[in-house]
Amino acid sequence: MPIINISVTGKPDAKLSAAIAREATDITAKLLRKDPTITAVAVSYIDPQHWFAGGKSLAGHGANTFWLDIKVVDGTNTKLELEAYLKAIFEAFGRLLGGVHEESYAFVHEVPAAAYGYGGKSQEFRFISGRLKAA
Repeated sequence: MPIINISVTGKPDAKLSAAIAREATDITAKLLRKDPTITAVAVSYIDPQHWFAGGKSLAGHGANTFWLDIKVVDGTNTKLELEAYLKAIFEAFGRLLGGVHEESYAFVHEVPAAAYGYGGKSQEFRFISGRLKAA
């Protein structure tokens, strides 16, 4: 049930947004084992003249960049899974955007299950409810 917020350089493009959402959802399902049917993705665009790396705009670098911010429940993934995820995300955006600047970022927030949820229920509530049903 992760929420993924993604910012990329460029002008809004519905086809690119759909491709980004699909790729991010697929990688998240495969490498972090998150259910794609309850993964949410929001894509926003920033003019490369207004995004800076090393004090120089991305327009000046002649490159693209991205910022991916995902929230998942703490303790549900290993360090090796997170490492593989970050690598796959960077590679995917290289293919999707082309010419991705090294100063492109992905950040996985691991948040407490009691403080994170959807539909008005925390992930901790869902976990406990599931365990009680299984018992």
